[in-house]
Amino acid sequence: MLTEQRYQIILNEIDRKSLVYVSELVKDLDTSESTIRRDLNFLHKQGKLKKVHGGATALDKFINTKDDLLSTRESLNIDEKLEIAKYAANLIKENDFVYIDAGTTTDLMIEFINEKEAVYITNGINQAKKLINKGLKTYILGGEIKESTEAIIGVEAINTLKRYNFNKGFFGTNGISKDRGYTTPDISEALVKQEALRRTREAYIMADNSKFDEISCVTFGQLEDATIITTTVKDNTYKEFIEIIEVAKK
Repeated sequence: MLTEQRYQIILNEIDRKSLVYVSELVKDLDTSESTIRRDLNFLHKQGKLKKVHGGATALDKFINTKDDLLSTRESLNIDEKLEIAKYAANLIKENDFVYIDAGTTTDLMIEFINEKEAVYITNGINQAKKLINKGLKTYILGGEIKESTEAIIGVEAINTLKRYNFNKGFFGTNGISKDRGYTTPDISEALVKQEALRRTREAYIMADNSKFDEISCVTFGQLEDATIITTTVKDNTYKEFIEIIEVAKK
């Protein structure tokens, strides 16, 4: 297959699905992983797509209207997520009352939490299991379980949150935009995030740099509502809106 033909097939897949994986392209195009990675690098430099760890996404500002499965999202940008997770975990101090949002980066953070004299609240099933296994005092919200993200959502979860006042909270997001703030695809999950964010004194958004300039369906907070923890920010104008902690990628 000619190089230009591969480029066109890759771009067609991006247009159709908004997200492609190297492993899938290797199989579909019957070529090597190194060839696909070179193709993605070239198309990224040409401004045709955005290369991310493990694949590529569309440049289109608006992203999918639904979440990918948790098992799919866990493998994306893993090196960045680990650095963000390590930094965030060290922010938790003795006697903190901490909210931990459902999400892949918040899930990784728990592996690095060492503070046993804090109390943890979460709407993530996997997060709750990991916190308990570490011997940490943990509460989980009640409500409906969302299958794709394993998050607890709905009216009951929101009503439970209204009883709490967190001094620290850690949140995931699908998109960060100067115009639209922090966004996520699902309305029910956005409402839970919004209520938890509203009830948190020191809120942190944990996001790798692929989330910047992306807009999903529902806004759950504005940039000024939280500090962003990321690896690097390519667009420095974001720093005019909000405090950003850049964690050096090792």
